[in-house]
Amino acid sequence: MVTKPQLQPHLAAVARPPDADAAEAEIDDPTIHYPSSDGEPMAESEQQYLPLTETVAALRHRFRHRLDVYVIGNLLVYYRMNHTEIRVAPDILVVFGVTSRHPRDSWLIWREGKAPDFVMEIASPGTWERDVGEKRALYAAIGVKEYWRFDPTGKCFTPALVGERLVDGEYRPLPVTEDASGELRGYSPVLGLEFRVEAVLRLRVYDPVTGERLRTLSESEDDRQAEAEARQAEAEARQAAEDARQAAEAALVDSEAARQAAEAENLMLREQLRRLQERR
Repeated sequence: MVTKPQLQPHLAAVARPPDADAAEAEIDDPTIHYPSSDGEPMAESEQQYLPLTETVAALRHRFRHRLDVYVIGNLLVYYRMNHTEIRVAPDILVVFGVTSRHPRDSWLIWREGKAPDFVMEIASPGTWERDVGEKRALYAAIGVKEYWRFDPTGKCFTPALVGERLVDGEYRPLPVTEDASGELRGYSPVLGLEFRVEAVLRLRVYDPVTGERLRTLSESEDDRQAEAEARQAEAEARQAAEDARQAAEAALVDSEAARQAAEAENLMLREQLRRLQERR
């Protein structure tokens, strides 16, 4: 059980209602530049990089036809107007109800009109304590509806998959079960999808209705290529069968023509023989 830490000053400011302090009533300054990078690496190792990139790709492909859904990874989220130093960079975030899905350098909550609906952090030895402490408190304060954490190392926390949903300003746990094979399963109400962690600590995303695993874009392209190759092979097999049928029909026609020619020749020879016999 993780004890909620005391909020840092900037977190406490986020948690207060907008009218709590008249000094907080700032006006958005459009001349301020909000950097798109904080200088930190996207992932500490391949263990963090793969689940981050694969999950983002799977979710982006899943919602590719939903122009009101924005899925991105490692994007800076600014949550205090005119303060470029107050920000956070979720590993994975999903927002529903966006008015445009154009590429963004960062997410400015006061301009976008809302915080992300879903956030997932991929744990590493150097980040997991902040993920379960300060970031957890921050995401609750800014109104992230669902917060998930995944530990690809199996060394940071147990179980390796944790999901929470915001209820009355506090995060409450979402059920995560483990089957006989050691696979963890957790359902995300916000996404309408199921996360599964294989026994080898591989994070996967599934459609709970069809039971099918969400493919990444590259996997989907591979599937389409395989389907195209199968269709091509099937077409070639059909053409070969048609060619064989036509060849057989041609051979049959040639055989019938040869038979008829032989019968005609036989009749001619019989007629010649008959005439010779009559002359005698």
